[in-house]
Amino acid sequence: MAATTPFVTSRRNVLKMAGAGFGHLALAGLMGSLASKAAHAEVNALNPLAPKKPPLPVKAKRIIFLFMEGAMSSVDTFEYKPQLEKLNGKAGPGGGTITASRFSFQQYGQSGAYFSELLPHIATHADEFCFLRGLYTDTPAHPQAVVQLHTGSSNASLTRPSMGAWLLYGLGSENQNLPGYITINPPVAFGGASNYGSAFLPAYYQGSPITDSGVMPNIASVTPRDLERQQIDLIQDINHEEQAKPGAPEAIEGVIKSYELGFRMQDTVPSLLDISKEPRHVLDAYGAKPGLEGSFGRQCLMARRLSEAGVRFVEIRQPGWDHHTNLHNGLIEQSRRIDQPIAALLTDLKQRGLLDDTLVLFGSEFGRLPTSQGNDGRDHNITGYAMAMAGAGVKKGFSYGGTDELGMAAVEGRMHINDLHATILALMGIDHEQLTYRYEGRDFRLTNVAGVVQQQIFA
Repeated sequence: MAATTPFVTSRRNVLKMAGAGFGHLALAGLMGSLASKAAHAEVNALNPLAPKKPPLPVKAKRIIFLFMEGAMSSVDTFEYKPQLEKLNGKAGPGGGTITASRFSFQQYGQSGAYFSELLPHIATHADEFCFLRGLYTDTPAHPQAVVQLHTGSSNASLTRPSMGAWLLYGLGSENQNLPGYITINPPVAFGGASNYGSAFLPAYYQGSPITDSGVMPNIASVTPRDLERQQIDLIQDINHEEQAKPGAPEAIEGVIKSYELGFRMQDTVPSLLDISKEPRHVLDAYGAKPGLEGSFGRQCLMARRLSEAGVRFVEIRQPGWDHHTNLHNGLIEQSRRIDQPIAALLTDLKQRGLLDDTLVLFGSEFGRLPTSQGNDGRDHNITGYAMAMAGAGVKKGFSYGGTDELGMAAVEGRMHINDLHATILALMGIDHEQLTYRYEGRDFRLTNVAGVVQQQIFA
């Protein structure tokens, strides 16, 4: 019997075998990843709005964004700065006169969060809020700042997809008969439709605009249902012919699917937006009544109904916060319109168990300075301001970051708009660095080439 050559476990042999093993593992991982992407692409091609499994743990399933357009003054609403009272009338660090708020503040809840007398109803939910008190942005001009808040970029040379469009692209829709992204009373100025558009993403990811009375212009129709189906079929035949031509733009596919979604929506949306079917005590709680006075209340109630039905991203807008003049009376008027409805929305969501998986975001494109402008106004502040979150995934009764003693600049827990977007995407189960779309030879994302997830606020 021949002698067996003993196997020598040398350092070289170990490294050689390990290297081969790692190569097999890498190849297997690569093939698995490619197969997964191919299967994912096939599913998306058939139904791009189908629900997708988020790559990260999901803390929030949907978002309601309460957008206070024009820049709400944090130092007059929920940013109490005692030094403003002590230094009232003295020269400010950047020029101007330090001006204390004319509204009294007090603490609420176990968290002891401060709210001014302008927001007594919202203040009762103090322990639901997670305040982001160290925000800053890039430009003090409303048009650019509003667009950056919604799209991640203020670059006018290339319109970017909106935050809601990115969410639909990454997650799909929970209800195939409803838009996954609805904006109520959307901005007319300050970027207009680009704030809810899909830009270079396919058209079916864009937001669907609705008026504050529940009218959805893009699906309004008095045409009989069967005749309308015939009309759409004719248009779709033309679209398919155009799509089959060499060099046809990819956007045609988005148009085709948008028509089909619009047709399906007509069976669901009108009844969903009819808030008159709500009990009287619910309407009264929101202050949802006809006319301008009940506009924001109607929006909040519609937002709850839409979210409950499976709309992934709902934005509602209250304009009129640009108080360079008439600050005192203007804040009283604006706060009166939003205070009761927002409090009612939080109460309603909580009672229905929806706040457990709905993230509510409340704030503006930037803040206002602690110094005066004219006799009764405050100028724009992009170096330090606050926004608030409530609901799914965030710590309750918690504050993260902060501005200096005057509320002039963020000095701790600083969060750029890119960081805010990265954090919101993470709460929804999305890695902001992986959520990309290739356009003109470059991979774009909501957070550009920046963005840090602030996990300190996660519950």
